[in-house]
Amino acid sequence: MEGNQKMQINRVFITGMGAVSPFGLGAEKMYDHLRAGDSGVRNMKSVWQEYVQDLMCWVGAPVAEKIDVKKIPRRYRKLMGRTAILSVLAAQEAIRQAQVPEEILPSGKVGICFGSSMGSIESMEVFFKEIIDSGESHQIPSGIFFQVMSHTAAANMAHILGVTGRVLATNAACASSLQSIGIAYENVRCGMQDMMLCGGVEELHAYTSTTFDVVQGTSTHFNDSPTKTPRPFDRDRDGTVCGEGAGCLVIESEESAKKRGAKILAEIIGFNTSASGEQMSHSDAESIAVCMKRALDSAGIEPSDVDYINAHATATELGDVHEAQAITEIFADHGVPVSSLKGYMGHTLGASGALELIASVLMMRDGNILPTRNLENPDDAAKMLRHVTKIEPANLNIIMKNSFAFGGINTALLIRRDIP
Repeated sequence: MEGNQKMQINRVFITGMGAVSPFGLGAEKMYDHLRAGDSGVRNMKSVWQEYVQDLMCWVGAPVAEKIDVKKIPRRYRKLMGRTAILSVLAAQEAIRQAQVPEEILPSGKVGICFGSSMGSIESMEVFFKEIIDSGESHQIPSGIFFQVMSHTAAANMAHILGVTGRVLATNAACASSLQSIGIAYENVRCGMQDMMLCGGVEELHAYTSTTFDVVQGTSTHFNDSPTKTPRPFDRDRDGTVCGEGAGCLVIESEESAKKRGAKILAEIIGFNTSASGEQMSHSDAESIAVCMKRALDSAGIEPSDVDYINAHATATELGDVHEAQAITEIFADHGVPVSSLKGYMGHTLGASGALELIASVLMMRDGNILPTRNLENPDDAAKMLRHVTKIEPANLNIIMKNSFAFGGINTALLIRRDIP
């Protein structure tokens, strides 16, 4: 929207999706493994103990597939850490699926909104190790700054793709990618951009898990049986498991999609992000309920209209309970099915909202709901939910996706299949 152009209200469609997950490269590959009930969680002690010797949690969910970085030209690659590389690979897949013409990207009509918890932690380790070990900085490559800066994913994507529209970065920990999709949705809805590439990323490193270990948020009882954790909503859950990956969506206005003849995968119809204002370590039930209610209001729908909730549910003791209480408050009278995907891929942090939304779009396409992996005995505090424990056929027209983050940051987004 330029100058004094009147604000317009657009419908917003998802037309492309790309994923790098613990199961490898590709959104369909991720979905196939989810349908098969596979776990991407591994024992990481042989890798991590080089960096930290006293971790309580030795399990994580790394990208299983070797990443061929040479697919990215060296002139770009030297400014990219793993965070940016994973992001670009996901974006390229999304752009291919959406069949976005290359000449559109630098037109100014396309923007980027992409989030993560931080820049490349692997690059940060290189940066600080050199200074700590030698007390000098002259050996540090000059390009490393562009790998560690907080908006490295969004900036590097714009650089490689030639995007000249808005470039935004959401750094809101575990809510980063769902928040980025929601903010991109608002930009397209209000006519600020015709199209946005949006989502999020996280790379896995020993130090990633260490940060959660320090606040006693990690799973510690399943180091010798990694596929049995995390356990969302289960009475034996003992914390989260860090994973890595990147998820990217192409979203665009109805006019843009129809002009291009793009295939519509889903419509985004509502979004809210809000804070609890109370807690730094977790979101409380009341603020989560407020966020979901505001998302419903923004879409102009009722709780009874929602066919499935893809929960955040990271398998932490308090987080799962507060989300269960909030869902019950809003949806108790409607028996809406609920599941979490963390048991398959661990918690991919800044990528989780995008990856799980992509999986939700594919569930919607195929008419089934994926169950919560490792949920064997629902916690008494979560028994009131309508848990999904096996693949269920379902007519999914409207789905709610939740993501929450440290700092009490809540996000909820609604998508619809049927396009009126």
